[in-house]
Amino acid sequence: MLMDTYARFDVAFKSGVGATLFDENGRDYVDFASGIGVNSLGYAHKKIVKTIKNQAKNLLHTSNLYRIKPQEKLAKRISKLLGFKTYAFFCNSGAEANECALKLARKYGTTHFKQKRYEIISLGNSFHGRTLATLRATGQDKFHPEIFAPYIDGFKFFNTIDEVIKNLNDNTAAVIIELVQGEGGIKALGKNEVKRLADELKRREILLITDEVQCGVYRTGEFVTSQKYGIKPDIITFAKGLGGGVSIGACVSQKSIFTKGDHGSTFGGNFLATSVANTTLKELKRLKKSGELDKISKIFNAKLDELVAKFPKIFAKKQGLGMMLGAVLNDDIDVSKIVSKCLENGVLVLRSGAKTLRLLPPLNISKKEINEGFLRIEKALN
Repeated sequence: MLMDTYARFDVAFKSGVGATLFDENGRDYVDFASGIGVNSLGYAHKKIVKTIKNQAKNLLHTSNLYRIKPQEKLAKRISKLLGFKTYAFFCNSGAEANECALKLARKYGTTHFKQKRYEIISLGNSFHGRTLATLRATGQDKFHPEIFAPYIDGFKFFNTIDEVIKNLNDNTAAVIIELVQGEGGIKALGKNEVKRLADELKRREILLITDEVQCGVYRTGEFVTSQKYGIKPDIITFAKGLGGGVSIGACVSQKSIFTKGDHGSTFGGNFLATSVANTTLKELKRLKKSGELDKISKIFNAKLDELVAKFPKIFAKKQGLGMMLGAVLNDDIDVSKIVSKCLENGVLVLRSGAKTLRLLPPLNISKKEINEGFLRIEKALN
């Protein structure tokens, strides 16, 4: 028996190609969810399949007791894509990547200042993971139920960047933010506010962590969303789309803070995960450089604009960036009902918070699949 942790839909998928899934009965579904932003190159991508097959013939895992060349290659690739030197730690998920970032911040707060600093500030409506520390860093009270208390001390959240800046003090080691809040309604933070926060943190020598688990790896148009905001965070976390479907997380830092024994992972950064991640980044960079990614994004955004305009009684507005998009619902509309109706009509969509329909299609989705997916959403809404 499985633990009762998920409210699953009664559908079992058997195969997929491109941005289309097929269930056990052979019925097709256009996927505007991509495994919650994980399958950045869709399903059965030839180069990912080839990479997995080739790696399986040789090595899947040896542990971090020994050098792993694809891991070293991936660390260099990420630094090159960022445009500045970074130090990488590889793990298995977004929560682990954020856990690593929080530990880095705690050590920095202990070693960098005369008086120990350990407090970490986040934003309201944020989501940073399911471990005890990342839950506590999440800026939503609903994720802090009494059943898991007591929580780890040293975390605070405020609803605006102005409030964050006002509450910086001699105990603050770092601030962690999502530039586009994945579970908080697909809300993109204001660029001027973020720049002001980054400048203030740099002046005070407080670390800025950007959680790009969902909005990173070209999801919003650039390799990292912080590039769109014109900032260079001290620490960036990745997961989801980085592995093209294979589980991987990464925490990269401008500063070399950890020393041997400070942190670790048995599976993190193994041959399989890092080989596939290298292929995924190579293909996504090609998609971006060719102009195809921007073209796909433009088409998808235009179709969502049309949908929102066509159903004003259902939708209040569109928000988000690139291919990380949300359609905010009017107050009397049940987002769960829409998600279920879309599934019934053969298109996969997600929810974000209580009032937002979330769309995270594969980044290489075809125009045909986009058109068909929106037709199915319209049928569900009607």
